[in-house]
Amino acid sequence: MDLKSGYPFWAVRNGLMHAFPRLEADVACDVLVIGGGITGALIADELATHGNSVVVVEQRDIAWGSTAASTALLQYEIDTHLVDLAKRYGEDDAAMAYRACGESIDMLGEVARGLRDVDFERADSLYYASRRRDVASLREEYDARRRHGFDIEYLESEPLKAEYMIDAPAALRSKQAAQVDPYRFASRLLARLVKRGAQVFDRTAILRLDARPRDVVATTDNGARIRARHVVIAAGYASQHWLPKQVARNRSSYAFVTDPISEAQLGPLTHTLVWETARPYLYMRTTGDRRLLIGGEDDDVDVPARRDARVEKKARVLMKQIAKIRPDLDLTPTFSWAGTFAETEDGLPFFGPHAATGKRVHFAMAYGGNGITYSMLGAGLLRALIERRKHPLAALFSFDRLDR
Repeated sequence: MDLKSGYPFWAVRNGLMHAFPRLEADVACDVLVIGGGITGALIADELATHGNSVVVVEQRDIAWGSTAASTALLQYEIDTHLVDLAKRYGEDDAAMAYRACGESIDMLGEVARGLRDVDFERADSLYYASRRRDVASLREEYDARRRHGFDIEYLESEPLKAEYMIDAPAALRSKQAAQVDPYRFASRLLARLVKRGAQVFDRTAILRLDARPRDVVATTDNGARIRARHVVIAAGYASQHWLPKQVARNRSSYAFVTDPISEAQLGPLTHTLVWETARPYLYMRTTGDRRLLIGGEDDDVDVPARRDARVEKKARVLMKQIAKIRPDLDLTPTFSWAGTFAETEDGLPFFGPHAATGKRVHFAMAYGGNGITYSMLGAGLLRALIERRKHPLAALFSFDRLDR
């Protein structure tokens, strides 16, 4: 799949950080992870750290797919409101999913601390009402989160404008958020794994999986075979090719990044992720070198040539949208890009086996705006499944929930 268009900032900033070999010979391992993006990297790290021999294969260069195009907003808030998730799965499960996403940000921080220079930084999350008619649902969401013990503030329009210079009817502010350079994070994590004994191969595509009672044999595009006790398919949006029926919808999202801006001009935006109630939503964050990264304008285009042609026009639309809420910011896109992302109907991920592929083949579909936080949770969930232990999120994040 062609997953990105234009000039993703992380790829431009970092270049190709690590070169990994192509798999040329047969190998055996406890777990084969298919996919060398940030999801595969986090899962491989969790499994290898707890005693499993791990092989990672990526059909492109490592982290060069959707990870390089990710805008990497790390939030506990799920794209589906807590109140709406509760209507579908009950309050207990909905609150558990939200709490788990909050915990995953702390877990990501722990992983980042063991790496060098990945621009992980804690931040606030500001979720503002795009229109006055959104205030009632925003207030309902605030009440639900407070009822379940979340640390969150409700800001009326005047204090919101005074502090953030954002002209909106109301907003929710939480302290449980962060941001990171996703390409650098994944690349450094996989490079560290190699030093600790794992095997990582790029430019290696898996063409076939043969699930047997005691193992799975994967065959690559050059005929090499990988025998593993378990396989994790963490191939991003290409993972759905292994399923008989799609469980998510592919879409395109657009973004641009500015030149560095002084902290004096950014003010509280320096350490705040900003997003809105409209769908698709506008969002912004800063980078480690204090550029403003702005994204949104999602559409249903999943044809690379059409997506390529829309990048610059979408960047101009995003600039106009930002100007409506922060007219004082004089922004010029330095790099603009687009990337494929996928949405599930309920905003939740899928982790674990599917009936079509057997119990030894696990999927890691960390889709939606919470992709990286979901990946961190999925790493522990999949390890529990492989070790035949129970996990509190296993049922909610499984394919079986489609029947609930």
